[in-house]
Amino acid sequence: MKRCYTLLDKVHPPRMGHASRCALGYTFLALPICILILSACAAGKTDNGKIRNVEFTVVDREDVPQEFQAQIEEKKEGEMKLYYGDKGYLYAARGYGVRETSGYSVTVDQCFETEQEIRIGTSLLGPGKEEKILKKKTYPYVVIKMEYTDKQIEFE
Repeated sequence: MKRCYTLLDKVHPPRMGHASRCALGYTFLALPICILILSACAAGKTDNGKIRNVEFTVVDREDVPQEFQAQIEEKKEGEMKLYYGDKGYLYAARGYGVRETSGYSVTVDQCFETEQEIRIGTSLLGPGKEEKILKKKTYPYVVIKMEYTDKQIEFE
Protein backbone atom coordinates (compact mmCIF):
# COMPACT_ATOMS: atom_id res chain seq x y z
CA MET A 1 0.00 0.00 0.00
CA LYS A 2 1.32 3.40 -1.04
CA ARG A 3 1.41 6.02 1.70
CA CYS A 4 1.28 9.79 1.37
CA TYR A 5 3.43 11.60 3.91
CA THR A 6 2.82 15.23 4.75
CA LEU A 7 3.82 17.73 7.36
CA LEU A 8 0.52 16.99 9.04
CA ASP A 9 1.65 13.46 9.92
CA LYS A 10 3.78 14.98 12.65
CA VAL A 11 1.14 17.48 13.78
CA HIS A 12 -1.90 15.15 13.87
CA PRO A 13 -0.64 11.59 13.48
CA PRO A 14 -3.32 9.46 15.14
CA ARG A 15 -6.48 11.56 14.78
CA MET A 16 -6.57 12.31 11.04
CA GLY A 17 -7.23 9.67 8.47
CA HIS A 18 -4.71 8.99 5.77
CA ALA A 19 -6.87 10.54 2.99
CA SER A 20 -7.51 13.72 5.00
CA ARG A 21 -3.83 14.21 5.69
CA CYS A 22 -2.99 13.77 1.99
CA ALA A 23 -5.69 16.24 0.88
CA LEU A 24 -4.56 18.87 3.39
CA GLY A 25 -0.94 18.31 2.48
CA TYR A 26 -1.65 18.96 -1.20
CA THR A 27 -3.65 22.06 -0.26
CA PHE A 28 -0.70 23.45 1.70
CA LEU A 29 1.56 22.70 -1.24
CA ALA A 30 -0.80 24.18 -3.87
CA LEU A 31 -1.43 27.45 -2.01
CA PRO A 32 2.16 28.79 -2.19
CA ILE A 33 2.41 27.76 -5.85
CA CYS A 34 -0.79 29.71 -6.68
CA ILE A 35 0.50 32.76 -4.81
CA LEU A 36 3.80 32.63 -6.74
CA ILE A 37 2.01 32.35 -10.09
CA LEU A 38 -0.36 35.24 -9.33
CA SER A 39 2.41 37.51 -8.07
CA ALA A 40 4.54 36.73 -11.13
CA CYS A 41 1.65 37.75 -13.42
CA ALA A 42 1.18 41.02 -11.55
CA ALA A 43 4.92 41.79 -11.56
CA GLY A 44 4.97 42.20 -15.34
CA LYS A 45 2.43 45.04 -15.28
CA THR A 46 3.11 48.64 -14.36
CA ASP A 47 0.56 50.46 -12.28
CA ASN A 48 -0.61 52.72 -15.13
CA GLY A 49 1.32 51.80 -18.30
CA LYS A 50 2.87 55.26 -18.53
CA ILE A 51 5.22 55.78 -21.47
CA ARG A 52 5.88 59.49 -21.06
CA ASN A 53 4.42 62.73 -19.70
CA VAL A 54 2.53 64.81 -22.25
CA GLU A 55 3.29 68.51 -22.44
CA PHE A 56 0.18 70.68 -22.23
CA THR A 57 -0.92 74.21 -21.47
CA VAL A 58 -4.04 75.37 -19.67
CA VAL A 59 -6.03 77.48 -22.10
CA ASP A 60 -7.82 80.72 -21.17
CA ARG A 61 -11.50 80.67 -22.08
CA GLU A 62 -11.06 83.36 -24.73
CA ASP A 63 -8.41 81.20 -26.50
CA VAL A 64 -10.60 78.08 -26.79
CA PRO A 65 -11.73 77.44 -30.39
CA GLN A 66 -15.23 78.84 -30.86
CA GLU A 67 -16.81 75.53 -31.93
CA PHE A 68 -15.34 73.73 -28.89
CA GLN A 69 -16.44 76.54 -26.55
CA ALA A 70 -20.00 76.07 -27.87
CA GLN A 71 -19.84 72.34 -26.98
CA ILE A 72 -18.56 73.22 -23.50
CA GLU A 73 -21.37 75.73 -22.93
CA GLU A 74 -23.88 73.08 -23.98
CA LYS A 75 -22.54 70.45 -21.54
CA LYS A 76 -21.27 72.51 -18.57
CA GLU A 77 -24.30 71.92 -16.30
CA GLY A 78 -23.32 68.27 -15.79
CA GLU A 79 -20.01 66.44 -15.47
CA MET A 80 -18.15 66.91 -18.69
CA LYS A 81 -15.28 65.11 -20.45
CA LEU A 82 -14.78 66.48 -23.95
CA TYR A 83 -12.01 66.71 -26.51
CA TYR A 84 -11.61 68.49 -29.82
CA GLY A 85 -8.96 68.55 -32.55
CA ASP A 86 -8.07 71.75 -34.40
CA LYS A 87 -5.03 72.92 -36.45
CA GLY A 88 -2.60 70.28 -35.18
CA TYR A 89 -3.67 70.57 -31.54
CA LEU A 90 -5.91 68.55 -29.29
CA TYR A 91 -8.03 70.36 -26.71
CA ALA A 92 -9.45 68.49 -23.73
CA ALA A 93 -12.03 69.86 -21.31
CA ARG A 94 -12.99 68.46 -17.91
CA GLY A 95 -15.86 70.00 -15.95
CA TYR A 96 -17.59 69.05 -12.72
CA GLY A 97 -21.07 70.47 -13.29
CA VAL A 98 -22.95 73.22 -11.54
CA ARG A 99 -21.88 74.49 -8.10
CA GLU A 100 -24.05 76.75 -5.95
CA THR A 101 -21.25 79.14 -4.95
CA SER A 102 -18.14 80.72 -6.39
CA GLY A 103 -14.58 79.76 -5.48
CA TYR A 104 -14.26 76.36 -7.17
CA SER A 105 -11.44 75.54 -9.57
CA VAL A 106 -10.16 72.54 -11.51
CA THR A 107 -6.50 71.50 -11.54
CA VAL A 108 -4.70 69.13 -13.90
CA ASP A 109 -2.80 66.66 -11.75
CA GLN A 110 -1.30 64.59 -14.55
CA CYS A 111 -1.30 64.11 -18.30
CA PHE A 112 0.58 61.14 -19.72
CA GLU A 113 0.67 58.75 -22.63
CA THR A 114 0.22 54.97 -22.57
CA GLU A 115 0.39 52.62 -25.55
CA GLN A 116 -3.34 53.00 -26.25
CA GLU A 117 -4.37 56.38 -24.84
CA ILE A 118 -3.68 59.75 -23.29
CA ARG A 119 -4.67 59.80 -19.60
CA ILE A 120 -5.62 63.08 -17.96
CA GLY A 121 -6.09 63.33 -14.20
CA THR A 122 -7.91 66.34 -12.74
CA SER A 123 -9.24 67.45 -9.36
CA LEU A 124 -12.00 69.79 -8.28
CA LEU A 125 -10.83 72.20 -5.59
CA GLY A 126 -13.30 73.93 -3.30
CA PRO A 127 -13.18 77.53 -2.12
CA GLY A 128 -10.21 78.51 0.04
CA LYS A 129 -10.71 79.46 3.71
CA GLU A 130 -9.75 83.09 3.12
CA GLU A 131 -11.64 83.41 -0.17
CA LYS A 132 -14.77 85.54 -0.41
CA ILE A 133 -17.57 83.25 -1.58
CA LEU A 134 -20.49 84.51 -3.62
CA LYS A 135 -23.84 82.75 -3.58
CA LYS A 136 -24.18 82.23 -7.34
CA LYS A 137 -24.11 79.25 -9.69
CA THR A 138 -20.73 78.51 -11.22
CA TYR A 139 -19.51 75.86 -13.65
CA PRO A 140 -15.88 74.98 -12.87
CA TYR A 141 -13.96 73.42 -15.74
CA VAL A 142 -10.49 73.38 -17.26
CA VAL A 143 -9.37 73.25 -20.89
CA ILE A 144 -5.91 72.04 -21.85
CA LYS A 145 -4.10 72.10 -25.21
CA MET A 146 -1.54 69.56 -26.42
CA GLU A 147 -0.11 68.27 -29.68
CA TYR A 148 -2.70 66.40 -31.74
CA THR A 149 -2.80 62.60 -31.38
CA ASP A 150 -5.10 59.87 -32.70
CA LYS A 151 -4.98 58.12 -29.34
CA GLN A 152 -8.09 57.87 -27.22
CA ILE A 153 -8.45 60.33 -24.33
CA GLU A 154 -9.18 58.87 -20.89
CA PHE A 155 -10.05 61.14 -17.96
CA GLU A 156 -9.30 59.96 -14.44
